[in-house]
Amino acid sequence: MAKITPGIVSPPHEVLTPEEWRRRGRARRKLVSRSSHAEWIPPPDRPDPVAILRDQEASRLPDVVEIRHSRMAASQFPYFRGAAAGMAWDLAHTPTTDIRVQACGDAHLLNFGIFAAPDRRLVFDINDFDETLPASFEWDVKRLAASVLVAARDHGFADSQGRKAARVSASAYRTEIDRFAGMNFLDVWYTRIDVEGLVRMWDAVESREDVRRRHRLIEKAKRRTSVGALVKLCHQVDGEYRIDSEPPLIVRVPVDEEPGVRDALREAIARYEETLPVELREVVNRHWFADFARKVVGVGSVGTEAFVLLLISDARGEPLFLQVKEAQESVLAPYAGPSVYEHQGERVVAGQRLMQAAGDPFLGWTTAVGSDRSTPKHYYVRQLRDMKGDMDIPSMKPRQLERYAALCGWALARAHARTGRAPMIAGYLGGSDRFERAIERFSLAYADQNEDDHHRLARAISQGALPTFSKA
Repeated sequence: MAKITPGIVSPPHEVLTPEEWRRRGRARRKLVSRSSHAEWIPPPDRPDPVAILRDQEASRLPDVVEIRHSRMAASQFPYFRGAAAGMAWDLAHTPTTDIRVQACGDAHLLNFGIFAAPDRRLVFDINDFDETLPASFEWDVKRLAASVLVAARDHGFADSQGRKAARVSASAYRTEIDRFAGMNFLDVWYTRIDVEGLVRMWDAVESREDVRRRHRLIEKAKRRTSVGALVKLCHQVDGEYRIDSEPPLIVRVPVDEEPGVRDALREAIARYEETLPVELREVVNRHWFADFARKVVGVGSVGTEAFVLLLISDARGEPLFLQVKEAQESVLAPYAGPSVYEHQGERVVAGQRLMQAAGDPFLGWTTAVGSDRSTPKHYYVRQLRDMKGDMDIPSMKPRQLERYAALCGWALARAHARTGRAPMIAGYLGGSDRFERAIERFSLAYADQNEDDHHRLARAISQGALPTFSKA
């Protein structure tokens, strides 16, 4: 297993020039060659992927984990999305540079997207940080590239097309890291990917139909606000808004339990406010607690507890939806070392703030007892909708998938350059295509592994070892 040095990303006492950091990166090739990243042969002691799922689910809500099984069983890419814990074990058993960054921990294609920056302009960036932790930079690159190839297979593309797109994602990462390595660090810190400029660039090279489709997606994202959620998720009862129940995905707490859970959530929001800047506390304080429900989210997160909260402003009655989502230990922690943050919600929030150029101003964390009224749990809090939108990957053609893979590689490089030593990473990667060629081969081998693991899950379900929910 790879030995990862736990602790902070880059020791502050080391003052080196960019060229000295590059030399350190080049020297790391003697320990871990760039070509070695192509390797993936499952070790004899590799854990059963189904057993890993079961281990995770021991600490999750038992009445909804069957939804997770159903979603993961649907096809190879949903399986990949839900199998971050299994891939973390696998990555830790591959050649590892130990050039550390704040890693996403789950950098697959659908964990990138568009959302509103605090200035209300749309940006593109990583948008999921449940597994974030300082770790070796190439673990994120490998998970991203492998997800590209798995998604390509899921959409019926030839492996040659998927391999090229996976290679492009790693190539874009290498190119952008080198660019960031030559920039002033403050310029790196302020760099962000604005959707407006991105759209102009893509509109110039794509068909009219594809341009229209993209603009529809962006307009849809702009409508994904708390006001839009109020119309979609709620109805009025005696003049007050109530969140609609849509079992098993959105479930209201039973009437006899509601007062206790409501009081616990009120206390959780009060603790959450203490983690916000003073100006955001004032915003939250201008709203009153109107309603709440439990909500099933994602694929890998199914079974962790999440609530959607409706707050209403005391001035004009406008809504603010918050999501209170359970945060458990990162899947990287057994291999990269534990977080410096004891509170797992704070770990998620800190990682997101470090990696994103512009993020949700309402990010915070809290502690509360869950709906089972037992052990207190760690949560992080964010807006439920803030012009969030995903790229329409299923409708992409191979060339569009390449462009999107490159965009994700660019965003990942920018995130890593904020917390790691970009010159050191750039020095390690060099100016040739050796690294991305290795990542391409790894992606092909790991897509085969993912396919085999998906078949194992399907067998476990068919044999009755794992329950499923038919309407998930």
